Amino acid sequence: MLLTSLLLMTNQTDLTSTLARFIARSLPSPAAIDAARRGVTDFIATALPITQGAIADSGLIPLKQVFNGTDSQTNSVILGYVGHALDFDDYHPAFRGHPSTVILPALFALAAENRHITEEAFLTAYVIGVEVAGRIGLACGPRHYSLGYHNTATLGAIAAAAAAARLLGASVEQTENILGLAATQAAGLRAQFGSAVKPLHAGLAARAGVTAAMLALAGFNGNSGQVIEAFLAAHGDQLQQPQLLTESWGAPWRIVAPGLEFKRYPTCGGTHSAAEAAFALREQWHAQYNANVSLTDSVARITVSFPPGGDIAPFIRRAATGVEARFSLEYVIAAALLEGELKLTRFAEGPVDPVILALADKVTRLADDTAPPDERDPEARFHEVTLYLHNGSMLTRRVTRQETAAKPTDLDAKLAQNISALPHLDSNQILARCALSTSGDLRYLLGLLISDSA
Repeated sequence: MLLTSLLLMTNQTDLTSTLARFIARSLPSPAAIDAARRGVTDFIATALPITQGAIADSGLIPLKQVFNGTDSQTNSVILGYVGHALDFDDYHPAFRGHPSTVILPALFALAAENRHITEEAFLTAYVIGVEVAGRIGLACGPRHYSLGYHNTATLGAIAAAAAAARLLGASVEQTENILGLAATQAAGLRAQFGSAVKPLHAGLAARAGVTAAMLALAGFNGNSGQVIEAFLAAHGDQLQQPQLLTESWGAPWRIVAPGLEFKRYPTCGGTHSAAEAAFALREQWHAQYNANVSLTDSVARITVSFPPGGDIAPFIRRAATGVEARFSLEYVIAAALLEGELKLTRFAEGPVDPVILALADKVTRLADDTAPPDERDPEARFHEVTLYLHNGSMLTRRVTRQETAAKPTDLDAKLAQNISALPHLDSNQILARCALSTSGDLRYLLGLLISDSA
């Protein structure tokens, strides 16, 4: 009844006001709350290797020197960074970015300062944040990402602010102000992919959301009327569809459908269907050819084709480091062919493996001009990988993004694998706590993420 009443009011007010009303008053479904629990699990699985020191991250040291407090703004930056540092965190297709690594750091940081916040309120705010993330991605349109913006950073600031507003109990009027304050802080460029600035984007977006909420609740006011409309007009490049921001709100909840996609590989999502094509080709090659001949020696060249513009995220052609390799189609394909898996350690800091790089140097990218441009329909993306062998034969495999996304991710196994180098942590206990179903679960997770908050 509440959601129906809110929907009936959408034609009576401007978009920013309508959005604020939904954020402040709508109630997520049980299915949405259950989906949120899985999102928390994935975030914890991705963040713990960095927060607990299992994987070195040189960017974290100077970051903590600059952001060295214990307040929520500091914690949101750090948590956003560590959640995105491995590029192993979730993805939302409507958002075209990584929502949880901006929303959850904002919520965890605020919960660390406000001990009265309940597990139920936390999960509700998370659902609201993902709803805004998915909807603003659709409303802003496809050109925003193509122009060079990093949606996680730009649109993520607004999603984090929405979640923070709900968690802190902001009124509708305060939420309007919060949205405006967040929108004016939104920034981040894809040109920083492959560097420590990419995860910093997530941290800064989380902090923008926290800052916006705290400023508004402290009495700081900016222009709030139609600010989101102005944001979409400025960033949509004439392809924005503002009505999608509130149309059919919560029907279904965006955290349920299309839902969060949990990564199985620690690389840019734009490489995953190429990797799965390479896995299949590896099996085919081993089934057909003499194991005494190495795959590298038998391959003369490799091509990977995709829709025009389908490689704007994995844009690095020759990676020098494991971090750069996450964004290299060539290196990901070579690693998948040679090792049959994409190891987290292969994509950590340090130089790339020379054997993998030698095979990666044989890969050529080909844009398939018969396919619709990726900007028009990124969900139709595919990768077709072809091995041209010295004996004159050819092996080809094509995998679509939809095929890759449809495969389930075992979050229990992902957590266990990611913390396997941390024997003091009990993965079963952590999994149980990620459900946030009992009092004390939130404080337990905060103790893992923020050293002084247990």
